[in-house]
Amino acid sequence: MNQKNTLGLNSCFMDLDDPIELFKIWMSEAEKHEINDPNALSLATSNKNNEPSVRMVLLKGLSKKGFVFYTNLNSPKSEDLRKNKKAAMCFHWKSLQRQIRITGNINQVSDDEADKYFNSRPYESRIGAWASDQSKAMNKREDFLKKIAEFKKKYRDDTNLPRPKHWSGWCLSPLSIEFWVGDKYRIHERLKYNKVSNDWKKEILYP
Repeated sequence: MNQKNTLGLNSCFMDLDDPIELFKIWMSEAEKHEINDPNALSLATSNKNNEPSVRMVLLKGLSKKGFVFYTNLNSPKSEDLRKNKKAAMCFHWKSLQRQIRITGNINQVSDDEADKYFNSRPYESRIGAWASDQSKAMNKREDFLKKIAEFKKKYRDDTNLPRPKHWSGWCLSPLSIEFWVGDKYRIHERLKYNKVSNDWKKEILYP
């Protein structure tokens, strides 16, 4: 029988007041068990017409401020976020039968933070950020490969490759974080943290 926390939930929920700390523990477990991209998440946004859109991105930063991912600022997701600064994230780790859902407000990261992360990326990835008109239609893939070659010629020195102004990061500051653990017969366990002023309040949810 699984051990329980003080709320009667599986002990993996622990008894922490800060959901960010619990997220870090669960992410650490995911990194041990998920074969590919344990930091992958689905990001949901909506445009000015309230039409929803969802896609997979990678978590590339985490702090008390929130959850950070990077992208082309001319992409549809960025256009959505400029018009509607509310978004949602969902992590799902099938190997662990765990899920985390996050909702909150989103803002662009500072130039210094974006520069630091951009410079940590492999050379090929940084070139790709210059060459890709993300989500725009292309006539043929060879056009993209040609642009990559042109930017490689322009930026031969990988230590002197600046970040494109159209590429940066977004940070989701959470207002709610829900932790989910699957169980047989769909008797799942759910623990939700809601931000109230500067404090987190916990509640258990029916599956």
